[in-house]
Parts: sequence; C-alpha cells; structure tokens
Amino acid sequence: MLLREIHADRLKASVYENRREMGKAAARAAAAAIQKVMEEKGEANVIFAAAPSQNEMLEALLEEEIDFSAVNAFHMDEYMGLGPEDDRSFASYLTEHLFGKASFRSVHLIAARGDTAEGCSGYAALLKDYPPDVVCMGIGENGHIAFNDPPVADFEDKEVIKTVELEEACRRQQVHDGYFGSLEEVPRYALTLTVPALMAAEYIVCTVPGPAKAEAVRKTLYGNIGEHCPATALRRHRNAEMFLDRDSARGESE
Repeated sequence: MLLREIHADRLKASVYENRREMGKAAARAAAAAIQKVMEEKGEANVIFAAAPSQNEMLEALLEEEIDFSAVNAFHMDEYMGLGPEDDRSFASYLTEHLFGKASFRSVHLIAARGDTAEGCSGYAALLKDYPPDVVCMGIGENGHIAFNDPPVADFEDKEVIKTVELEEACRRQQVHDGYFGSLEEVPRYALTLTVPALMAAEYIVCTVPGPAKAEAVRKTLYGNIGEHCPATALRRHRNAEMFLDRDSARGESE
C-alpha cells in the first residue's frame, strides 16, 4: 500500500508499508522505463546495483513482463581484487539474484583484478557504445551512490569509472550487510561508475529500505544539494524516482 508521496525538487519519493510492497513498486517503475526505451530503440541498456537493499526489487523485476533478451546489463561498482567467483563480490551478487535467472542480450561485469586502468578504460568504452538508459540503484548509509562516498564524489567528474578509496562508514555498512565478518576484511579500494555516469541515464529507479538508511534519506530529500551527500544529485535528475519503506522514511519529515 502506498502511504504517501514526497517531492523534493525534481525527485519523487514514494513510501510503502513494507519492503516487499516497496520492491514491487520499484520493479514496476523499472519495467515501465525499460519497456519505454525498448519501444523507442529496440533494446535497453540498464545498470544495476548490488546490495541487500535491492533484493525485493530484483525479485519482483524478474516477475515483470520484460524481454531480457533485449537488455544489455551492467553493474555499477566492484571491490578491487574480487572476481565474480568470490561470493562477496557484487558481480557474484548480481549473477545470483538476476543475471543467472534471465537470458540477457549481454552482461558486462567490471574487471576489478589485474590491470584496473585497462579495465576502467574498457568499461568506459562499453558505456560509450551502450549509453545507459535506466539505472536501478540504492543509496548508502553515508549517502553514497555506487561507491561515490562523500570524500570522493564529484558531480562534475570527467571520468566514467574510477578507482576510489572507501570511506570507513561505507566499509562498515558492508559489514552490517553481512558480506564481511569484520571491518578489516572489507577491501579499502573499489572501482565505481562516477556520479555523472549514473546521472546520464534517462531514468533512475532508486530503492532504499530499512531503518539504517533513514538519516541518509532525510539528507537526500531535505539537505543542501552537494557532494557531502552524493544522493542529493537525484534531486536534479529529470526522471528519478525513489522508493522507500516505512522504516527508511521514518526521518523524512523531521
């Protein structure tokens, strides 16, 4: 059940009773965006986030009537040194929850091992050939989008993908999410699509459940727009929608 809608500049946020209803609503919005792009172009280029916050949305997305054979899929960030066979990697998460459950036209994973400079240039070239149409994302407890933490986020970044050092708050979130047993186990560096690379998509569907995200949601909706809270960039986007549950929206009116 839709509880209420919030409008912050160009961003619309919809609040649902629980995570499952939120996920279904986000999936419907993502499917509608993908379908609209397909009607115009014949195929769609979609970037996906990898995090437990996306579980319900991805599960519901697989139930939508989408011709995945016309979708070119990308993921938005990856830990340095982890390959897709490592169950802590974001590539592994997306393969388990999405890429391994539907037949996509193509799937492009970030190469986070070996020569990362070459991997970054190759991935940037792919995104030039397949400009993103839809981004399915979340936001972090520190307001990050992808791995653009406040210290490294740049709304005018000239890069498409870059290497970043992860803020401690971001690394602690990875422990909270259950993928790592301690802070020491979380890699200090990652590859991430930049803020402008994400904002270049025609449509953004942002799914943000849970009480741990309530403060980040409040800052995103009501704080000053800037790199101190990278998710505030969503308020300038022409077609961004945020989907919340009761827990993540509990601080939005304070």
